[in-house]
Amino acid sequence: MSTQASIAFHTLGCKLNFSETSGISQKFMKAGYEVVDFETGADIYVINTCSVTDFADRKCRNIVRKAHRFSPSAKVIVMGCYAQLKPQEISDIEGVDMVLGAEAKFNILAHVNDLLMYPGQEEKVLVGDINDANTFESSYSYGQRTRTFLKVQDGCDYKCTFCTIPQARGKSRSDTIDNVLKNINEIEALGIKEIVLTGVNIGDFGNGTEVIEGLKPKKEALFIDLVKAIDSHSRVPRFRISSIEPNLCTNEIIDFVAASKRFMPHFHMPLQSGSNELLKNMRRRYKRELYRSRVEHIKTRMPHACIGVDVIVGFPGETDELFLETYQFLSSLDISYLHVFTYSERANTLAASMQNAIPVNTRRKRNEMLRLLSKEKKQTFYKQHLGHRFSALFEAEDKEGYMYGFTENYIKVRTTYDPTKANQIVAVKTLLVNGDCVEVAILTKALMSDG
Repeated sequence: MSTQASIAFHTLGCKLNFSETSGISQKFMKAGYEVVDFETGADIYVINTCSVTDFADRKCRNIVRKAHRFSPSAKVIVMGCYAQLKPQEISDIEGVDMVLGAEAKFNILAHVNDLLMYPGQEEKVLVGDINDANTFESSYSYGQRTRTFLKVQDGCDYKCTFCTIPQARGKSRSDTIDNVLKNINEIEALGIKEIVLTGVNIGDFGNGTEVIEGLKPKKEALFIDLVKAIDSHSRVPRFRISSIEPNLCTNEIIDFVAASKRFMPHFHMPLQSGSNELLKNMRRRYKRELYRSRVEHIKTRMPHACIGVDVIVGFPGETDELFLETYQFLSSLDISYLHVFTYSERANTLAASMQNAIPVNTRRKRNEMLRLLSKEKKQTFYKQHLGHRFSALFEAEDKEGYMYGFTENYIKVRTTYDPTKANQIVAVKTLLVNGDCVEVAILTKALMSDG
């Protein structure tokens, strides 16, 4: 379909969502649509939703209203995790024209074409059984930042009691190594210097998509096979591994990253709780002792490595003593920052029916305590590396005369704006901590263009 219609996108949630939105927007551009900024006013708005917290649900409603303020006659399509979980609830929001679930979203171009050609005849809600979501659609982000998010895995077979992601995205399934390498070649041709490998449960990479007689397909590869293939065949200078479960972040993977020149010394491992009792109730697949061993092995092999941690506060049954156990455990770990989530009840999860719910104000206080701890951890991590030489990849944006970037070990740095350094990997020396970043001195021109 050739069209002059304009389309705008808004993404809520994780890096994986950004990757998928970008891939879908590229399809619309190739089909002749004009992709415009959200605030510009568009003929069609696409909202890619998240449903990790109740806040994300409310945010979706606000974005729908905002779209119609910018363009009152626009068609609004809502897709993604929230759409899969609560299609009727979204359909009832005033101004929503179409709701696309986990499988239908990847055929959105055809659905939008039909919506424009046959107004009023297209089904409004296209959401199937999540068990039917068994195909893998590859994607990567492009155009928004110096680095790109490359989707290599989708879905999750874990049964954590607080999580709705398996209901929203389906079973674990993956791309093939050959197709990942093909996508990386395309990304390299665009001049991208850093790729972040993303997925729902990225360490579970390797599940095929073909299911025979209801049996789970045999793993076609392992995550370690993927990263080794990337390291051997790619010329992109930087790769990062996004969030990876501690039970899947094996010592073999850690040792591989320590020896690699392309994979950065940066790990993000969700902990969720420092209490073994709560980890069991959450149905996590490890104990705190394993988590500590992973952190210690990373720091033994890469003392300068950055380690980020996800943690949930206010899970049912989290007494003051158990929260303190988590706080003290985190305090004792050589980690770099925290992502703190306040537990919120999610429909159709086991945790929602558990006894001993924590008062909301207590959850918020605990959240604030861990956010302060995170700030302390990050400041300590930054100060430990002052006076050291690193390589930093700088973003192109001019922010009041400064430009920002990240070192290989994920220290956020800034220097005086210089357009010649945009999307370049530059040798820097860390000088002093300034708020949430580190001031640096430039030592040389760009160090590398192809690794």
